This record gives sequence, C-alpha cells and structure tokens, in this order.
Amino acid sequence: MKKIELLAPAGDLEKLKIAIDYGADAVYFGGEMFGLRAGAKNFSLEAIKEGVDYAHARGKKAHMTLNVFAHNDDIEELERYLQSIKEIPIDAFIISDPGILMMVKEAIPNAEIHLSTQANTTNFKTAEFWHRQGVKRIVLARELTFQEIRELRRKLPESLELEAFIQGAMCISYSGRCLLSNFMTERDANRGECAHPCRWKYSLVEEQRPGEYYPVTEDERGTYILNSRDLCMIEHIPEIVESGISSAKIEGRMKSIFYVATIVSAYRKAIDAYYDDPKGYIFRPEWLSELKKVSHREFTTGFYFDKPTNKDQNYQTSAYTRDYTFVGLVQSYDEATGLAVIEQRNKMNVGDEIEVFGPNTDYFTQNIEILLDEEDQPIDSAPHPQQIVKIKMVHPVSEKFMLRKQK
Repeated sequence: MKKIELLAPAGDLEKLKIAIDYGADAVYFGGEMFGLRAGAKNFSLEAIKEGVDYAHARGKKAHMTLNVFAHNDDIEELERYLQSIKEIPIDAFIISDPGILMMVKEAIPNAEIHLSTQANTTNFKTAEFWHRQGVKRIVLARELTFQEIRELRRKLPESLELEAFIQGAMCISYSGRCLLSNFMTERDANRGECAHPCRWKYSLVEEQRPGEYYPVTEDERGTYILNSRDLCMIEHIPEIVESGISSAKIEGRMKSIFYVATIVSAYRKAIDAYYDDPKGYIFRPEWLSELKKVSHREFTTGFYFDKPTNKDQNYQTSAYTRDYTFVGLVQSYDEATGLAVIEQRNKMNVGDEIEVFGPNTDYFTQNIEILLDEEDQPIDSAPHPQQIVKIKMVHPVSEKFMLRKQK
C-alpha cells in the first residue's frame, strides 16, 4: 500500500523547516506574489531556493502556489517571475487559472502541475479534462463526500492523483470563490487578500426601519450566520486513506510555527499508526487533544459524510479557542547541565507548569524551577519578546522542541 502524503502549509521559511522536521512529507508555500495568502510572509527567491534545498536534503517535496485568478495587469509581471524561478527544482506548482497553467508550461516545460481547490473540481469528467491539459494532481473541492471521492478515484486513471484537505479553516463560499471581501473591503479574495467578512457579526435590518437591528437568532448582539467551524479529520484516518486520495492537506499558511508543529505531529502519529497495522488500527484520543491545544475554532467533518448542517456552524462567536500559549522554542541543549537555551515566544515565569514536545515524541510536563538569563544569572520571569533564556529540563530535548503552558 502506497503511503498517503501528509502535506503541510509553509507561510515562511521557518514554518517550512518546522513542518518538515515535525513529520510532513511535503510542504506548500507561496512566493511574494501570485499565491492566495498575501497576508503571509511568503518567500523571496533566496528563501525559495533554501526551502526547496532543505526539503530535498531530507527526502521531502516542496510545492509552490500560483493559484490566484490573474487579471490583465498581472500577466507581464508573472512572465518575469516565472523566468526568475524556472531553474529552482520546485516539485509542483498549484494553479487554478488556465492561463497561468499555460504560462507555466511554456516557461517550465517539465513542471508538474497540481490543480488548486480554487478550480472547484467536483466530478470525474472535469478531472479528466484537466488531466488532458497536463495536470498531474487535482486538489479536490472541499464540497465532496467520501462517496463522491471514491467514485472519482474509480473512474479516473491512476496517473492522476487526488488531494484533499483534512484540517483547517472552511470557506462559507464555494471553495474560496467569494466576493464578500471585495465588495465590503475592496480586498480581492481571489488574489490573496481575503478580509474574512464571513467571520463578522451580522444582524437583520428591515428596509423601512433603518437603525433597528433584529437578531437572526436569540443572541441580541447579532449572529455569525456565515461562520463555519474548522475542518478536522484526525478521527477518520482509515476513511481518508481508503478514499483513494494520494495527499492529505493541512490548511494554514497564516498560522504560527506552534500550530504547524502541533498539527503535523498529531497527524503524523495517526497516519503512521494506521499503516503500521491497518486492520488493528485504533484511534487515540490524545491525538485530538493535541489539536485542541493550538488556536482553533470548534471542529467539523465538513462535507465528507454528508452536507453540513447548522451543527457545522458557530452562531455565537467567531473567536478562536486558545487554551494553551506557545512560550518558547529550544535553540540548543547541554546534556551535561540539563540546561536548554530557549527563545521566548510568550511570557513565562519561575514556577510555571509547562509542556514540552518535539518531533517524533510525546510531550512531557514539568515546572520551571531554574530560569537563567544569557549571562547565567537567575531571573524570575522572561517577559520580553524573543528573549534568550536557559531552563533546566527534566528530560533531554533538542533544537526545535517547543514549550507551551495552559492558560
């Protein structure tokens, strides 16, 4: 059985390295233009080269997003951009616009093309059409059920791979085809600048009664009538694998390294456990518990088992649940002293109970009993952003381990 690919988001070079170190088989990233996450830090040409090299040196893949819907004034700049990246051994380009697909093929004839979920592929005939245009993989629309995906797989050639999202934010519009942001803020969602107005609070106003706001539900403050829960499929690894998809994709190029590490690590463990013993596979609740330790909305299984209902919406709030705080990133560890050098990410104090986790490990819990500054002087707290401190660890750690504490 060929193992399914775990595909992780990389909003910048640090996140790319974290995703790979924590178990991703491949990452997807955007350049400084033409990807659908303009708010992410994204990648300069130098960062693209370094990131691709980092992935390849570890036997992983790096896919680049070029999935905007281009306007006329984008074309000349895109042509120049393709010339600047054509010698970088990027593994695949994620594209939604047919014109951009054609341009990439002309500039980089051997490029592997993945069709973005923005192209809204929902049936096997459309998938077959794109395959004839040279597309190697279809990133399926989020609106498909497992039954539909299995039928797609049966009716398509094995040479065409399928990819589907398994974790992350859901769009209230059809796989991202949304005009709300453009209309309300003049930020074009289809060019990477979505303001997420679907998460805003709304009330009903009758035409002849301006200024009188009627709640859509019993909540008098208004209601989040377009506010979807986050997709989470970690409890359904067998169904994901057996659906026939080749790649399981995590959403979140705008998320933190803490988010990327936690989500990738949990899915890595779950997927590996399934392949180790498909018939005897048992879901472990702690994997789901790990996912809940990062900033998230309440979870849903999206369209996979049927069309979503009102239970898949959150009508009370668009706020995230944040029960844990990312407090530090390990830079190095001295086995002789048991001291770890930590880059502070949020305030920590002597006496705090923290959880420590890293690649391919389970977390452990300890109290901060010894906290030193860079000159090895005892301190009571580390309140300054990216402050360098030393902490006595109860178990060995290594670079890129992370520290979190419960709020």
